[in-house]
Amino acid sequence: MAQLDPRWQHARRVLVVRLDNLGDVLVTTPAIHAIREALPHAQITLLASPLGAQVGRLNPDLDDVIVYEAPWVDPWCRLPHDSAREQAMIARLRAGQFDGAIIFTSFRQSALPAAYLCYLADIPLRAAASVDAAGSLLTTRHKHPQRMMHEVERGLDLVGALDMHTADRDLVLRVPAAARADAHAWLTAHGARQPLIVLHPGCTMPARTYPWEQFAAVAELAIRQLGASVVLTGSAGEAELVARIHQRIERRARAAALPCAGELSFAAFCALIETADLVITNNTGPMHIAAALKTPVVALFALTNPPEQWGPWRAPHRLLFHDVPCRICYSRICPHSHECLRLVTPAMVLAAAEELLAARGATADALTHAALEGVQP
Repeated sequence: MAQLDPRWQHARRVLVVRLDNLGDVLVTTPAIHAIREALPHAQITLLASPLGAQVGRLNPDLDDVIVYEAPWVDPWCRLPHDSAREQAMIARLRAGQFDGAIIFTSFRQSALPAAYLCYLADIPLRAAASVDAAGSLLTTRHKHPQRMMHEVERGLDLVGALDMHTADRDLVLRVPAAARADAHAWLTAHGARQPLIVLHPGCTMPARTYPWEQFAAVAELAIRQLGASVVLTGSAGEAELVARIHQRIERRARAAALPCAGELSFAAFCALIETADLVITNNTGPMHIAAALKTPVVALFALTNPPEQWGPWRAPHRLLFHDVPCRICYSRICPHSHECLRLVTPAMVLAAAEELLAARGATADALTHAALEGVQP
């Protein structure tokens, strides 16, 4: 077995930096687990955005989470220019007396702004993957192999350069018992039944968002043909979207869906996904939450990003998209007519849902039979 990079052997306070979104932090959790295994006695702190911090607080490999909105990853340029914000964060990190920082970024992102932040905070060890002119900003400048890699593999490859490894490559997300109780109480109060399908129609990136009318049609089909309870989830800011879909379903299907926008805590929302038989969503955070909790997921996956790089990790899933010449555009707003998603019909989504539900039922039956027989499946 390779020996840990000697510069990191005595690190006792480690900063993990992942400053983008919720799903980005989740796909970094196997690499964080590798850090924990390599440095079992270290205090590991995550520096994350407000969204990413939510999953950080449900990660047992982390000791602390610091919330920071970094202006260089602000997708809509909404943060005011205010250097006091960065100066305050530099002071806070300096006060943390970190021995090292490991900076995680996705493809097309530069690690150098975060590296400079850590440099100014006097963190002596700074590791990241970078093809930029790093100068003295990084003490370990790693270059990924020139091949397509899932984001989970990219994170593991970075820490592997420090000889930090793990055999457990699953996403890490621990749902508290109190959150499970809250989700169960909500479902009981609303008369939910099986199969339970969570349909999450929102996404912060318009180019990755399946049309709301088609989401409504998917819910109608699931209620009518599968007899499912469909829970329409979203943040408080997505309440209008959820209400619009809910009203369409009630008007056209004459059947009830269960709207749940902003009604549960984040941890209880994760518990809801854990309880569900299936999740249907865009390429967004709940897709990765489902993968972390091993809940089957139908992902309406816009071809803005490579599916091989961002698809659900190590969980039952179906990726649905229509291939288009403009694939892998990295656009936030589609400049065309959204064909990569719009041409995926609700019937196609339902077929994928039926396949995953059937497979889940077969697995459950096999596990029950094995338990009754007293053998390992």
